[in-house]
Amino acid sequence: MPSKVAKVIELVGESSQGWQEALQSAVSEAGKTVHGITGVEVTNWTAEVKNGQIAEYKVDVKLAFAVDSPDRG
Repeated sequence: MPSKVAKVIELVGESSQGWQEALQSAVSEAGKTVHGITGVEVTNWTAEVKNGQIAEYKVDVKLAFAVDSPDRG
């Protein structure tokens, strides 16, 4: 039985609406070119402040996805 292998990439998602939307943005955008995303880890939450208000929410994430094996049909 072949072992399962995952690859992990790091991304930053951004949103003017909130951290959840920033996270969803990172996953959705990555999903356009990365297939088979199996997990996400948020490693940092930050925000840009302008005039005393949060203007941009940012999340640093690690996304995991399965590595295709040439043995799989």
